[in-house]
Amino acid sequence: MSTGLTLSFVPLAQQGAGPVLAVLAGKSGLAPELTQRLGAAPAKRLSEAMSAENFKGKTGAALALPAETGFGEKPTHVVIIGVDSDDEESRPGFVRLGGQVYSKLPKGRDASVLLITPKGPFSPEDSADFALGMKLAAYKFDRYITKKKPDENGEVAKSVLLHVADPVAARRAMKTREAIYGGVEIARDLVNEPPNVLTPVEFAARAEKLEKLGVEIEILDEKTMKKLGMRALLGVGQGSEQESRLVIMKWMGAKNEKAQPIAFVGKGVVFDTGGISIKPAAGMEDMKGDMAGAAAVVGLMHALASRKAKANVIGAIGLVENMPDGKAQRPGDIVKSMSGQTIEIINTDAEGRLVLADVLWHVKQKFNPAFMVNLATLTGAIMVALGQEHAGLFSNNDELAERLFKSGKATGEKLWRMPLGAEYDKQIDSKVADMKNTGGRFGGSITAAQFLQRYVDGCPWAHLDIAGTAMGSPQTDINKGWSSGFGVRLLDRLVADFYEG
Repeated sequence: MSTGLTLSFVPLAQQGAGPVLAVLAGKSGLAPELTQRLGAAPAKRLSEAMSAENFKGKTGAALALPAETGFGEKPTHVVIIGVDSDDEESRPGFVRLGGQVYSKLPKGRDASVLLITPKGPFSPEDSADFALGMKLAAYKFDRYITKKKPDENGEVAKSVLLHVADPVAARRAMKTREAIYGGVEIARDLVNEPPNVLTPVEFAARAEKLEKLGVEIEILDEKTMKKLGMRALLGVGQGSEQESRLVIMKWMGAKNEKAQPIAFVGKGVVFDTGGISIKPAAGMEDMKGDMAGAAAVVGLMHALASRKAKANVIGAIGLVENMPDGKAQRPGDIVKSMSGQTIEIINTDAEGRLVLADVLWHVKQKFNPAFMVNLATLTGAIMVALGQEHAGLFSNNDELAERLFKSGKATGEKLWRMPLGAEYDKQIDSKVADMKNTGGRFGGSITAAQFLQRYVDGCPWAHLDIAGTAMGSPQTDINKGWSSGFGVRLLDRLVADFYEG
């Protein structure tokens, strides 16, 4: 959904202010340059107010002053926002800072923000990151609210002027952030959609819209997948009235179109009842978000295509609905995956790995990528291990894992590496098939990753278990809704920093 927020970059020296003026302060108070920008008398009043209120400029703190004249032709509300932290590790990046500032602005009113701290004016790149944070914080999914219009409920600022040192360079840098924001917005929208709307067929149709950006789209229906032998994926969806789909997205942006691509694979279970191994009723409505991995891949492909990334990238998503029915697969069934390996179904609620098994194998065999990264809301066990602050990272390649970790740290979409090892394979060995689809209670996220590793055919690979960070994700400075769009910014950064050339 649109944020309803309009952002504009204007010169830092531009005088005047709207109904709301936001300034940034640190431990040392206001930036000396603000005295010249605001005028000696207004700057003095702000410093006196900070002293009277014992305002120390701590990150996230805000001091709102009543409307007064002296900042423009009309009375102006002034908000002073802290940007300093005693702990360097907890200091927000500029994206988070933009979200923090947005949350402190009075809603439903125009505002001006002076992007200068005691350390100096923001660079163009930092200014663009700050603006991205404001847009992310302003996002709201209100498509199905009919009684109030977004601009009538006072929950979004109408427009914000960002006063920066170099508006032209900031606007140039913002073009890339607009592409990234568009990808995050798509991912959030997809996860937030109700399951009666976002069926596998509808999901595929929305992914197909990326053709407008130059992304090549191939949609495989059930008949085609059956011919290819994708019985692990098809088995998950066979209890649903909704047909399953596999969507392949190709962005060929490298100078050499024949250069080896990189690949991203997403789990797209548009609704997960658990199947015959049905979930408890409490909280089942959240299972509309069990396709957050696929949503992130679609959002990533949008971002890469929108900013014309200089890389060859494959995106692949397996789309199914897991329902209980007379035709649904049962615990005890044995299915044959596209790879030829057989799987004993122990629990039909361990379905995401079955979908990914066939998609990973298909991508490896057809495109021979340099590496594959899959994203999946795969296990509740990863939330027991890591909570909702980090996604689990499993990989068979140290270089890929380290690059993902660095990209996560840079974007704030944090990862934590988890172990893989042959000793865990014993838990998913089956007496009647090549493997079981679950290894029991202990190490559940690890045995799920071990299962997936059997389908990458030696390709460098990483599995991101995003159950805690993407579906029903916690509210943060830049995420005020139910879905974060986790993975889009992380993987765009991975591609930008390491795989474009």
